[in-house]
Amino acid sequence: MSDTQGSHRRGGPVPEAYEAQPLAQPVAWPSGTGDPGPAAWDPESQAQAPVPAPVPAPRGGRRRRAGLSPAELSEADTLAAAPVAPGSGRRRAAAPVAVAVDVAVDVAPAAPAAPTPTVPGRRRARGRGAPVETLGGNWRRIVPQALVVAFLAGGTTAFVAADKAVRLTVDGVPRNLHTFADDIGELLAAEGLGVGPHDLVAPAPGERLDDGEEIVVRYGRPLHLTLDGQQRQVWTTARTVEGALRQFGIRAEGAHLSAPRTAPVPRAGLALSVRTERSVTFMADGRERTIRTNAATVQEALDQAGITLQGQDTTSVPPTDFPRDGQTVTVLRITGTREVREERIPYETEKLKDPELFAGTEVVERAGRPGARRVTYSLRTVNGVRQKPRPIADEVVREPVTQLVKVGTKALPSSVAGADGLNWAALAQCESGGRPSATDASGTYGGLYQFDVRTWQGLGGSGRPQDASGTEQTYRAKKLYVQRGASPWPHCGRTLYR
Repeated sequence: MSDTQGSHRRGGPVPEAYEAQPLAQPVAWPSGTGDPGPAAWDPESQAQAPVPAPVPAPRGGRRRRAGLSPAELSEADTLAAAPVAPGSGRRRAAAPVAVAVDVAVDVAPAAPAAPTPTVPGRRRARGRGAPVETLGGNWRRIVPQALVVAFLAGGTTAFVAADKAVRLTVDGVPRNLHTFADDIGELLAAEGLGVGPHDLVAPAPGERLDDGEEIVVRYGRPLHLTLDGQQRQVWTTARTVEGALRQFGIRAEGAHLSAPRTAPVPRAGLALSVRTERSVTFMADGRERTIRTNAATVQEALDQAGITLQGQDTTSVPPTDFPRDGQTVTVLRITGTREVREERIPYETEKLKDPELFAGTEVVERAGRPGARRVTYSLRTVNGVRQKPRPIADEVVREPVTQLVKVGTKALPSSVAGADGLNWAALAQCESGGRPSATDASGTYGGLYQFDVRTWQGLGGSGRPQDASGTEQTYRAKKLYVQRGASPWPHCGRTLYR
């Protein structure tokens, strides 16, 4: 057996069909080399001289009863000396002619030879019709034929060594084949098997290929996986849904699957939805309930737990949400009524400048009026606890009326003849405590000097005296003093002369 045939890694011994046949042993002469010649011929020793045995044919071959011609010998030598073409490391096998030719060579010639003249001192071989020539003549014919047989046997051995018996399994389908490839990638290319980044090849495509090798190819398959509500795109080399779940470490016991476990995963891909079994706790009606579920929504899990929502009842998380493992959901029992309330709408104030009024004076041209709205409130009780009222409807009953105010911009006079030298500060202190906005208990008199509205407006004032500035009030009081003296202030009028 050759070295190449014995170097495979995983295979057993080379099959017998690929064993090389043993070569014929060379003829052993009594002494020396070459033809002993007639002078050394001995009748006794010649009678005992061994006759070369015919070369056995390879197993399963057919013996050919003719020797090789000089043309055949020349062709065999040419094949043996042919150079090996350079390549990618592949070992070139012996020429197919070396395998196809199955030769067994006999010592006897193919056609009867002419009678050989009798040489003195020779005798015919026992049991033979033709005379036996001297050993020197037979040697020249036997040796070239033995060399050709050795060359053919060596070529067959090299051919068998380059051939490898391997087992190729593609997506679970095994087959045995013979190949001359040197590595895994070369074998796949020869078989027309293209592989991509998501495919599995073991051993790897770059590794050396040995006789008896087992190669596994699993093609990748895209899987659009929705796992517990989360979507993602993954690749798997599994051929069934169950194999893909096992490959990704997804627990299938108690899970909801959109496809059966035994369903195949085609090369084009598959959309698979998986809802694993989860633990969810519900707090309802003062009780705690924990269930194992693969429900898609909280509402579905509620139904499995035997909890019913009525009226305005709801849950602490939206009923359409996906229930998570270990999640606690509170059921809210809601009762409620409605209440309608009328509420005030405040009015706005608009100010207009008036050049006819002294600076600091404001006169209400149109009084404002508040509006009204009707608001409907929802009064709820959640699990027995009253909640803050929540407005659910709003209707305006009466629109508010904007208040208009005139603001004076006219400059005040600096003095009033006949009244400038009096002590007006003392009078103001006595009447109102020096407060321009003061008003008596009845609301009839107001301001620094306690004017009534009729007297104030008769002096040219607008609105109410307590709404005017202190400067304007003093100016109007001086005008009143010029007209009537201190009589408008019967109690405090004497303070003007201090």
